[in-house]
Amino acid sequence: MAEAEDHYFSADPAAPFERVPVRAAVWDLDLELTSGSGVFARGRLDVGTAVLFRETEPPAGGRILDLGCGYGVIGLACAVAAPGAIVTGVDVNRRALLLANENAAALGVADRYAAVEPDGVAADAVFDEIWSNPPIRIGKQALHALLLTWLPRLVPGGRAVMVVGKNLGADSLQRWLVEQGYPTERPASAKGFRILEVRRPA
Repeated sequence: MAEAEDHYFSADPAAPFERVPVRAAVWDLDLELTSGSGVFARGRLDVGTAVLFRETEPPAGGRILDLGCGYGVIGLACAVAAPGAIVTGVDVNRRALLLANENAAALGVADRYAAVEPDGVAADAVFDEIWSNPPIRIGKQALHALLLTWLPRLVPGGRAVMVVGKNLGADSLQRWLVEQGYPTERPASAKGFRILEVRRPA
Protein backbone atom coordinates (compact mmCIF):
# COMPACT_ATOMS: atom_id res chain seq x y z
CA MET A 1 0.00 0.00 0.00
CA ALA A 2 1.37 3.40 -0.96
CA GLU A 3 2.41 5.65 1.88
CA ALA A 4 -0.11 8.27 0.81
CA GLU A 5 -2.88 5.70 1.26
CA ASP A 6 -1.79 4.21 4.57
CA HIS A 7 -4.76 5.62 6.47
CA TYR A 8 -7.35 6.07 3.72
CA PHE A 9 -9.84 4.02 5.77
CA SER A 10 -9.57 6.33 8.80
CA ALA A 11 -12.01 9.18 9.39
CA ASP A 12 -9.39 11.93 9.32
CA PRO A 13 -6.19 10.99 7.44
CA ALA A 14 -2.99 12.48 8.79
CA ALA A 15 -1.50 13.33 5.40
CA PRO A 16 -1.68 17.02 4.45
CA PHE A 17 -4.65 17.58 2.14
CA GLU A 18 -3.69 18.09 -1.48
CA ARG A 19 -6.18 17.79 -4.33
CA VAL A 20 -4.96 15.74 -7.31
CA PRO A 21 -6.80 15.57 -10.66
CA VAL A 22 -7.82 12.21 -12.13
CA ARG A 23 -9.06 11.48 -15.64
CA ALA A 24 -10.93 8.19 -15.74
CA ALA A 25 -12.24 6.32 -18.79
CA VAL A 26 -15.13 4.26 -17.45
CA TRP A 27 -17.68 2.39 -19.59
CA ASP A 28 -18.16 4.84 -22.49
CA LEU A 29 -17.55 7.86 -20.31
CA ASP A 30 -14.54 10.11 -19.83
CA LEU A 31 -14.75 11.56 -16.32
CA GLU A 32 -12.60 14.39 -15.01
CA LEU A 33 -12.45 14.05 -11.23
CA THR A 34 -10.47 15.26 -8.25
CA SER A 35 -8.82 12.88 -5.80
CA GLY A 36 -6.60 13.75 -2.89
CA SER A 37 -3.92 12.73 -0.43
CA GLY A 38 -5.10 10.39 2.31
CA VAL A 39 -7.79 8.98 0.00
CA PHE A 40 -7.75 5.59 -1.74
CA ALA A 41 -6.15 5.63 -5.21
CA ARG A 42 -4.93 9.22 -5.07
CA GLY A 43 -4.32 10.56 -8.55
CA ARG A 44 -5.38 7.45 -10.43
CA LEU A 45 -8.05 4.91 -11.22
CA ASP A 46 -6.86 1.84 -9.34
CA VAL A 47 -6.48 -1.43 -11.24
CA GLY A 48 -9.34 -3.22 -9.48
CA THR A 49 -11.83 -0.46 -10.21
CA ALA A 50 -10.67 -0.33 -13.83
CA VAL A 51 -11.34 -4.07 -14.10
CA LEU A 52 -14.79 -3.56 -12.57
CA PHE A 53 -15.71 -1.05 -15.26
CA ARG A 54 -14.19 -3.05 -18.10
CA GLU A 55 -15.93 -6.31 -17.18
CA THR A 56 -19.43 -4.95 -16.42
CA GLU A 57 -22.23 -2.97 -18.01
CA PRO A 58 -23.52 0.12 -16.20
CA PRO A 59 -26.67 -0.16 -14.13
CA ALA A 60 -29.96 0.77 -15.76
CA GLY A 61 -31.02 3.04 -12.90
CA GLY A 62 -32.67 2.68 -9.53
CA ARG A 63 -31.31 3.29 -6.03
CA ILE A 64 -27.60 2.52 -5.92
CA LEU A 65 -25.14 2.36 -3.03
CA ASP A 66 -21.43 2.90 -3.65
CA LEU A 67 -19.96 1.16 -0.60
CA GLY A 68 -16.54 2.53 0.38
CA CYS A 69 -16.88 5.26 -2.22
CA GLY A 70 -13.50 6.99 -1.87
CA TYR A 71 -13.45 10.08 -4.07
CA GLY A 72 -16.58 8.77 -5.75
CA VAL A 73 -15.57 7.31 -9.09
CA ILE A 74 -17.81 4.19 -9.06
CA GLY A 75 -20.96 5.86 -7.82
CA LEU A 76 -20.43 8.93 -9.99
CA ALA A 77 -19.96 6.75 -13.06
CA CYS A 78 -23.25 5.03 -12.21
CA ALA A 79 -25.00 8.39 -11.83
CA VAL A 80 -23.67 9.73 -15.13
CA ALA A 81 -24.25 6.51 -17.08
CA ALA A 82 -27.77 5.99 -15.72
CA PRO A 83 -29.67 9.29 -15.64
CA GLY A 84 -32.47 7.64 -13.66
CA ALA A 85 -30.17 6.45 -10.87
CA ILE A 86 -30.19 7.89 -7.36
CA VAL A 87 -26.77 7.16 -5.87
CA THR A 88 -25.55 7.19 -2.29
CA GLY A 89 -21.82 6.97 -1.60
CA VAL A 90 -20.73 5.76 1.85
CA ASP A 91 -17.28 6.08 3.39
CA VAL A 92 -15.74 6.70 6.81
CA ASN A 93 -13.07 8.98 5.35
CA ARG A 94 -14.39 12.54 5.61
CA ARG A 95 -11.85 13.81 3.11
CA ALA A 96 -13.10 11.26 0.57
CA LEU A 97 -16.70 12.34 1.18
CA LEU A 98 -15.77 15.98 0.59
CA LEU A 99 -14.08 15.12 -2.70
CA ALA A 100 -16.90 12.83 -3.84
CA ASN A 101 -19.51 15.54 -3.28
CA GLU A 102 -17.30 18.13 -4.99
CA ASN A 103 -16.96 15.77 -7.95
CA ALA A 104 -20.73 15.26 -8.07
CA ALA A 105 -21.23 19.01 -8.28
CA ALA A 106 -18.58 19.35 -10.99
CA LEU A 107 -20.25 16.59 -13.05
CA GLY A 108 -23.70 18.10 -12.61
CA VAL A 109 -25.19 15.13 -10.73
CA ALA A 110 -25.30 16.55 -7.19
CA ASP A 111 -29.10 16.33 -7.31
CA ARG A 112 -28.83 12.53 -7.66
CA TYR A 113 -25.59 11.74 -5.82
CA ALA A 114 -24.68 12.27 -2.18
CA ALA A 115 -21.68 10.89 -0.28
CA VAL A 116 -22.22 10.50 3.46
CA GLU A 117 -20.85 8.75 6.52
CA PRO A 118 -22.57 5.44 7.32
CA ASP A 119 -24.71 7.06 10.01
CA GLY A 120 -25.94 9.54 7.42
CA VAL A 121 -27.90 6.87 5.54
CA ALA A 122 -31.53 6.72 6.65
CA ALA A 123 -32.25 3.65 8.74
CA ASP A 124 -35.05 2.58 6.40
CA ALA A 125 -33.17 3.23 3.14
CA VAL A 126 -32.98 0.28 0.74
CA PHE A 127 -31.11 -0.15 -2.52
CA ASP A 128 -31.65 -1.91 -5.82
CA GLU A 129 -27.92 -2.37 -6.36
CA ILE A 130 -24.65 -2.02 -4.46
CA TRP A 131 -21.46 -1.32 -6.41
CA SER A 132 -18.16 -1.57 -4.59
CA ASN A 133 -14.43 -2.02 -4.59
CA PRO A 134 -14.68 -3.02 -0.92
CA PRO A 135 -11.97 -2.11 1.61
CA ILE A 136 -10.43 -5.57 1.93
CA ARG A 137 -7.48 -4.25 3.93
CA ILE A 138 -9.64 -3.40 6.95
CA GLY A 139 -9.39 -7.12 7.76
CA LYS A 140 -11.65 -10.12 7.30
CA GLN A 141 -13.72 -9.64 10.45
CA ALA A 142 -14.37 -5.96 9.77
CA LEU A 143 -15.12 -6.66 6.10
CA HIS A 144 -17.63 -9.37 7.00
CA ALA A 145 -19.32 -7.02 9.46
CA LEU A 146 -19.43 -4.30 6.79
CA LEU A 147 -21.04 -6.57 4.22
CA LEU A 148 -23.54 -7.97 6.71
CA THR A 149 -24.52 -4.40 7.55
CA TRP A 150 -25.22 -3.35 3.96
CA LEU A 151 -26.21 -6.44 1.96
CA PRO A 152 -29.49 -6.71 3.93
CA ARG A 153 -30.28 -3.21 2.62
CA LEU A 154 -30.71 -4.66 -0.87
CA VAL A 155 -34.31 -5.09 -1.97
CA PRO A 156 -35.32 -8.74 -2.47
CA GLY A 157 -33.77 -9.80 -5.75
CA GLY A 158 -31.35 -6.87 -5.66
CA ARG A 159 -27.69 -7.36 -6.46
CA ALA A 160 -24.26 -6.25 -5.37
CA VAL A 161 -21.41 -5.99 -7.88
CA MET A 162 -17.94 -6.05 -6.33
CA VAL A 163 -14.34 -6.35 -7.46
CA VAL A 164 -11.93 -8.22 -5.17
CA GLY A 165 -8.33 -9.27 -5.71
CA LYS A 166 -7.80 -13.00 -6.04
CA ASN A 167 -4.75 -12.78 -3.77
CA LEU A 168 -6.83 -10.80 -1.26
CA GLY A 169 -9.30 -13.60 -0.75
CA ALA A 170 -11.90 -13.20 -3.49
CA ASP A 171 -12.62 -16.92 -3.73
CA SER A 172 -12.96 -17.45 0.01
CA LEU A 173 -15.16 -14.33 0.20
CA GLN A 174 -17.40 -15.80 -2.49
CA ARG A 175 -17.78 -19.01 -0.49
CA TRP A 176 -18.50 -17.06 2.69
CA LEU A 177 -21.18 -14.97 1.00
CA VAL A 178 -22.91 -18.12 -0.21
CA GLU A 179 -22.76 -19.52 3.32
CA GLN A 180 -24.47 -16.35 4.58
CA GLY A 181 -27.38 -16.97 2.23
CA TYR A 182 -26.34 -14.66 -0.61
CA PRO A 183 -25.98 -16.53 -3.93
CA THR A 184 -22.76 -15.26 -5.48
CA GLU A 185 -21.46 -15.77 -8.99
CA ARG A 186 -18.14 -14.84 -10.55
CA PRO A 187 -18.99 -13.51 -14.02
CA ALA A 188 -15.47 -12.31 -14.84
CA SER A 189 -11.81 -12.43 -13.85
CA ALA A 190 -9.00 -10.22 -15.12
CA LYS A 191 -5.57 -9.01 -14.02
CA GLY A 192 -5.76 -10.97 -10.76
CA PHE A 193 -9.19 -9.61 -9.83
CA ARG A 194 -12.59 -11.28 -9.56
CA ILE A 195 -15.92 -9.66 -10.30
CA LEU A 196 -18.45 -11.00 -7.79
CA GLU A 197 -22.18 -10.63 -8.36
CA VAL A 198 -24.11 -11.14 -5.15
CA ARG A 199 -27.90 -11.53 -4.99
CA ARG A 200 -30.28 -10.99 -2.15
CA PRO A 201 -32.79 -13.83 -2.46
CA ALA A 202 -36.22 -12.70 -3.63
